Amino acid sequence: MAQRGQRQSGGQRTQRRGRPLDNEGIIPVLARAVREVETDAQRGRVKPAGRVKFQVIALLVREERARVKADPTVTPAEREAQLKRLDGVATILAKTAARDTSLLALLAEDAVVSGAAAGLRRDMLRAAGAEPEPEVVEEADPTATTAPPERRAVPQSVVARQLANPFLAPDFSAVATRRPTTGRLASWELLGPLFRAFEYGGDSSCMDLPEPDHVLRGAGELQLMHHQGQVVAAAAAGHRSFLLADEPGLGKTAQALLAAQAANAYPLLVVVPNVVKANWAHEAELWTPSHPATVIHGNGDTIDGFADIVVVNYEVLDRHVGWLGDLGFRGMVVDEAHFIKNKTSQRSQHVLQLAERIRSRTPNPLLMALTGTPLINDIEDFRAIWQFLGWIEEKKPRHALMAALEETGLTPADSGFYAAARASVIDLGIVRRRKVDVAADIPARRVADLPVELDDDAGRSIRAAEQELARRLVKRYHAALAARTSGVVVEGIDHDLVRRVATWEREEGSKAKSGDNVFTVMRQIGQAKAGLAADYAGQLARSVGKVVFFAKHIDVMDVAEETFARRGVRYASIRGDQSAKVRKANIDAFVNDPDVAIVVCSLTAAGVGINLQVASNVVLAELSWTAAEQTQAIDRVHRIGQDEPVTAWRIIAAQTIDAKIAQLIDSKAGLAARALDGSDDEVGSSADVQLEALVALLVDALSEELGAADGADRVVDEPVVGGSTVTAAGPSGAVAVAAPVPTLDLFSTTELSATQ
Repeated sequence: MAQRGQRQSGGQRTQRRGRPLDNEGIIPVLARAVREVETDAQRGRVKPAGRVKFQVIALLVREERARVKADPTVTPAEREAQLKRLDGVATILAKTAARDTSLLALLAEDAVVSGAAAGLRRDMLRAAGAEPEPEVVEEADPTATTAPPERRAVPQSVVARQLANPFLAPDFSAVATRRPTTGRLASWELLGPLFRAFEYGGDSSCMDLPEPDHVLRGAGELQLMHHQGQVVAAAAAGHRSFLLADEPGLGKTAQALLAAQAANAYPLLVVVPNVVKANWAHEAELWTPSHPATVIHGNGDTIDGFADIVVVNYEVLDRHVGWLGDLGFRGMVVDEAHFIKNKTSQRSQHVLQLAERIRSRTPNPLLMALTGTPLINDIEDFRAIWQFLGWIEEKKPRHALMAALEETGLTPADSGFYAAARASVIDLGIVRRRKVDVAADIPARRVADLPVELDDDAGRSIRAAEQELARRLVKRYHAALAARTSGVVVEGIDHDLVRRVATWEREEGSKAKSGDNVFTVMRQIGQAKAGLAADYAGQLARSVGKVVFFAKHIDVMDVAEETFARRGVRYASIRGDQSAKVRKANIDAFVNDPDVAIVVCSLTAAGVGINLQVASNVVLAELSWTAAEQTQAIDRVHRIGQDEPVTAWRIIAAQTIDAKIAQLIDSKAGLAARALDGSDDEVGSSADVQLEALVALLVDALSEELGAADGADRVVDEPVVGGSTVTAAGPSGAVAVAAPVPTLDLFSTTELSATQ
């Protein structure tokens, strides 16, 4: 009996050894490893080896949790015990990530698993007694149905850049270690008092800025104004975080680009709304031409992976956040930063994640948030912006701000704390100037061009229509050339014949009811720009108050009003079909009701005879055919009684005939300004602009045709110089502008007459 009992007892012991014991399997290995990472984090920022270990632990915890839940051989009690132990490991991981928030990026599902991490994972599995499965590379089955592409994208040019860079692994040890929070204020809740400090207001919302020691210049004759140079001088002196909240029209784009150049913050990431991303690339060409910029469209197939400046819009950021976080940016600019005010939104989370990745890899990176929204409105909205800039964490100030608050010697219980706290935050990098503050720097009235990309179906349709119009002009030109009986032979392009062909086209186009002509193309462009122009007007109204929105066609006005209604922006409307009573009521509503932010005006119906100087910003959604019509529209705002500089934001469809017509209108305005005979007659007419636009279209198409023929001849007949063939830079399609499109903004300003 005793022996039988002993055998039974031994059998039971053998059975217990068959079950997973506390010191067997992967969980004990994970528990030891996570304690090592936790100890590393307690000593300061986790080193690269610790970061790899942290990521591998997280991956194995997920795998083991899924295995335990799906294992049918595990009893409910054993499953509960193992899941509880895994939860303990996960809790330590969470506490470690809270101590060093840069580790959070490693927990993302799209986080890159390096070769070192894959090797450590295999080692840990072997230590747990499990043999990792060999890596199998399966060949693609050519008969299989192609799976839908993932939303995340990695452009091939970016892969090429990464392969060409021998220093892919960032040196995390170069980043300053996080200092523990100690001192009088360590136990205080400070973020609430900091926000309230701005609600109480103060004398100034601008940090002290140094004086620039020289005038900064861009391409050509462009030069920064004094107030812009101050921000660049601050960046050159070592300041690295800015909440640049100047009013729209004061040149925040140029300040950010030149601040990045002064700080050598390349590569530079710029996150912007869709409506201004083309303008950022254009401004980069003007102000920092030695640092190429690239714009991400869609999946980024067309970007230059080796560019110094990468521009991406909020709408496609989600599919690029993975590789953007690994590219090694040394600076980041967020334009219209109030877009990230909702911290729970996906765009805010992506922006904050990217900023944290940059801080974790680059010591003292340049971070700039640009917004024209006044700081005293909804100050809680700036929580995400301050976190992006690295001034605060989720629940407390970071070291620099905490140190500044400690130096005040005050606590939130002291009456003087709020003014001192406000000054401490401003000194971190808040810059706020209004137009009236720098009125001496800027002209009383100016036109600022805002190029927009039409990269949707409407844009493709417009470019196709322009190409068809150009082909028709070329065909007509060659037919006229072939029918010539005078015997005159002109070398190259016969410009007299070009003008006659353009004249025939304009006269026929003005009578045509349908088909592709310069009038229908311009109307299509206006329709395609309508939503973008309305979006920009809505952003502008939020930043500066009342805005006057001008359009030429009723359908463009309709789209704009639908956009404003959808966004909850109150507006009034001035159209040609309104009675005098309705028209007066709408004007009074815009002028007198503070809640009516925008007035939508017809260029022809509201271009004369009304006074709208309650606003100082005008959006020209469509181009007029004459400089006079454009000037009359701007004069609804720039009138006697206007005490602020007036800015007219002209929305231009890039890479279309729109850009050429803007250039022609400006040239006619220049002629008018130089007229010295005192005549009131307009220099140039709408017919002149229409004719010149068609002439330019035909000349560009013929030049491309001749350039292609000359290039083919050179390949055969001409020697290669310096190892490369030089080809003529022909226009893109049949509609490209031969000369660069001028941007008539505050950096390259067209000053208009101030006469009334």
